[in-house]
Amino acid sequence: MRIIKYTKTYLLISLLVLLPGIFSLFRYGLNLDIDFTGGSVFEYELADGSKDRVQVTSLLAEIFSQNQVEVKNVTFDGTKAIVKTKPVEVEKNEEIKTAVSQKFENANQVSFETVGPSIGLETTKKSFIALAIASLGILLYIAYAFRNVPKPYSSFKFGVTAIIAMLHDALVVLGIFSILGHFFHIEIDALFITAVLTVIGFSVHDTIVVFDRIRENLKKLPGSWGFSQIVDYSLIETLNRSVATSLTVVIVLLSLYLLGGGSIKHFTLALLIGIVSGTYSSIFNASPLLVIWEERRLRRKKR
Repeated sequence: MRIIKYTKTYLLISLLVLLPGIFSLFRYGLNLDIDFTGGSVFEYELADGSKDRVQVTSLLAEIFSQNQVEVKNVTFDGTKAIVKTKPVEVEKNEEIKTAVSQKFENANQVSFETVGPSIGLETTKKSFIALAIASLGILLYIAYAFRNVPKPYSSFKFGVTAIIAMLHDALVVLGIFSILGHFFHIEIDALFITAVLTVIGFSVHDTIVVFDRIRENLKKLPGSWGFSQIVDYSLIETLNRSVATSLTVVIVLLSLYLLGGGSIKHFTLALLIGIVSGTYSSIFNASPLLVIWEERRLRRKKR
């Protein structure tokens, strides 16, 4: 089995997956939750929640409209109705609570939460800072951890290709959720950022396992072997381990997605997409990119 031989095919597959998401990100952006934009969330337990959801949505929208509150959307989790609006004061919430209890029999407000626009902006800023710090920290760590890689190979190249694979996975998740946000109104909240950072960690962890095997084989395999042959051999050695580890995680996440509550559904979906993408990129993107970089160095040296 030769993996590096089909590098162009693997990179083309990645490009075909990335392009629709990147286009969607530029065209539509992300459908941001109130964690980023600011707003209020009303959660109601409705005894008659089994009623037609279109009717319930219409009645709730009418109640909020009568109280001069603009509704962004209404979603459901079992018998719970979740209403998201522009920021609302506590006093206004009391008026709305009374109106809802009059309209719906035995309705009970489970929670009320308001996030100001300035807090939402701060959350957005910190999310980008967290991603930047994670990328820099991973690059520095890999460059240091692989400092004893045999010359003329560079630990810096190992770090950069790992970062590229990591950003690939983050972009896949962001792109898919941009498409889902535009067509299916799925929103991005603070929990989504946690999922993206988790995906980044998993992706790098998987890539480091492969890179560590490459480093070991650079020392012990015959000097007559080319770099691409060594990388191929290392990938095949770690392939079963990478796939088996990822598969167990995917099975657990799939169970959570199908059987878990609505509050973690999108979080689990982001992890599912990211883990699958991370497994692919660590095998079919990071190492092939390392080979391409090294082969270009050799061609320049020959010239």
